[in-house]
Amino acid sequence: MTQTQQITHDLIALGVRKGGVLLVHSSLSALGDVEGGPETVIQGLLGALGPTGTLLMPALSYEHVTRRASTFDVWHTPSNVGAIPEYFRTRPGTRRSVHPTHSVCAVGPRTGELLDDHPLDDTPCGPYSPFHKLRDVGGQLLMLGCGLHPNTSMHAIEELVEPLYLYADPITYRLVHADGHVTTKTYRPHGFRHHEQRYDRVADVLGEPALHREHVLAAEVFLIDVPAMWDAVLNALRRDPLYFVDARV
Repeated sequence: MTQTQQITHDLIALGVRKGGVLLVHSSLSALGDVEGGPETVIQGLLGALGPTGTLLMPALSYEHVTRRASTFDVWHTPSNVGAIPEYFRTRPGTRRSVHPTHSVCAVGPRTGELLDDHPLDDTPCGPYSPFHKLRDVGGQLLMLGCGLHPNTSMHAIEELVEPLYLYADPITYRLVHADGHVTTKTYRPHGFRHHEQRYDRVADVLGEPALHREHVLAAEVFLIDVPAMWDAVLNALRRDPLYFVDARV
């Protein structure tokens, strides 16, 4: 069995749904020695989803697009969330949503449905974002070797509650779209200046089968049912808006 076939086998055994919508956060190094690198991982993911499935990965660019360097170019601005999503961003056939700091890349039949409206938001993970729409399409979230902490979808739930730590002062960005035309738009970025994210605590409010833990190659992975995560996390935040953060010392 090749590593691509092993990844596909492990993901299907984990519970990734054929024909489903899957958002993946990842660490290439956690998988061990992967011959073929990111392409092998992506082929394994696509094999598990099948031809009617849609694969999404974050292409977050908040380290590159800032208050001082406020231009986002959908083709040329790199992501800053690891080797697999950056490779996926540049892979032929991949599309990227238009957002200065929290864009998402996708391939598959539901790509347009999930990505096209993202420019309508004025926050990182608003109602038109793929992170929000993932709930509406009954999607799954795969944390592939990166633990539970880098879960950007949590921001979409936080935006419904708007805890005091969430937003920073507005920024006006310059956006270069895929066809080359340029727009400007003011967004409310996320802040977190005085708080540390503790999204690993989702394991305290969500258990089996909605959060399932196994291994893919050498990596510990978590598969999360997104609608169930939204219900559990939203209930926790409404009880305690600071549940998923710690104050910085």
